[in-house]
Amino acid sequence: MVGFSGGVAPGHIPHTLSGRTAVRIRGVGRSQISHGLSGRKAAGGTHQGRSAPALVFIPFGDRGGAISALNAAVHELAIDIGAMPILVRTDSPEFARLLEDRYGGFVAAVPRRPVFELEIELAPPGFINPDEEVRVRLHSGRWVMERGDFHAEWDPERRQGWVRQTANPYAIDAVLRILHSLILAREGGFLVHAASAVRNGRAFVFAGVSGAGKTTISGLAPSDVVLLTDEISYVREVGSQKSGVRSQNSGTRCQESKVRSSYSEARTPDSGLQITDSEFRNLKPEFPVPNPESLTPDTRHLTPAYEAFGTPFAGELARVGENLRAPLAALYLLAQGPENRIEPVSESEAARGLLRNILFFARDAELVRLVFRSVLDFVSRVPVRRLVFAKDARVWELIV
Repeated sequence: MVGFSGGVAPGHIPHTLSGRTAVRIRGVGRSQISHGLSGRKAAGGTHQGRSAPALVFIPFGDRGGAISALNAAVHELAIDIGAMPILVRTDSPEFARLLEDRYGGFVAAVPRRPVFELEIELAPPGFINPDEEVRVRLHSGRWVMERGDFHAEWDPERRQGWVRQTANPYAIDAVLRILHSLILAREGGFLVHAASAVRNGRAFVFAGVSGAGKTTISGLAPSDVVLLTDEISYVREVGSQKSGVRSQNSGTRCQESKVRSSYSEARTPDSGLQITDSEFRNLKPEFPVPNPESLTPDTRHLTPAYEAFGTPFAGELARVGENLRAPLAALYLLAQGPENRIEPVSESEAARGLLRNILFFARDAELVRLVFRSVLDFVSRVPVRRLVFAKDARVWELIV
């Protein structure tokens, strides 16, 4: 699964960092450098009486003759989530193997044209600041993402980015979630705090806040159910993007994906998308409550409007989902109770419940409105119900 590239004559350059080359250039300011650290002090501190020399980070693919003194084998692998293969490069074979083990069935053959490319630079253990929360900003056309265990930049126009992080998979997990949420905002989809699973060729999503029962209902699933995730579900409108993940029925895999590249500011992970009552009323009026006879929806005769994809983002089950896609039959808002039953909800209540569980990071007004409208479209085209359940495997008798 892991490819190799690079490898040039051995020698010496002024300064190197694991995973990326850093060259000191005196007299060059950070604003003149397209691949600088963007707000973080350059390595080496400051020189008395003058600013520190800038660091220019040279992507693996650009090293060639310019950095012919560097001897590095570059390890490549594609992480394919939601039909969007992202090419990841690192010069650490140990970290490449860690990623391959972590993402399992989501590691794909290196595509001809990935959605974009990320290069990983490994930082020393002292790089971690556990008190530093996620900060995401748009700077000179690039996304800059920081947390206590990573610093990342991504240029959507060039389809390239890099991540400086500690040698653990949690940092790249956070970066991937932020990037996918931004992409999906313009693809008619979203990430949502929800378990999801496939039964009889159709996907079911179970949304809820922490403690609502996502992991419980996943653990109660019978043997004919295929788990997509017990924590973060990946939902996208059918036909909004070229397929790139094998279908449960067809078993095929496509190598290419198409993504639009215009994004905006982000917010900290694990926060639901906030919407006020006045904003909601301005977007769409009240909707009717569904007919009680349709509480267990049968949508098999309908053309699917949305699809659900498996993700490697696991919850308490600590189990990576299957890399499958399936048409979405229904979304259930989870609630625990003394018995198993399905209750109706109005479309406005469904939208509010879904919005509370959206994993979204952008504060940009346009992107927020796009996500609102995607949610409103979703609840008007996909059955949404409240699923009250006891910790009893018989709840799955209602999910058919």
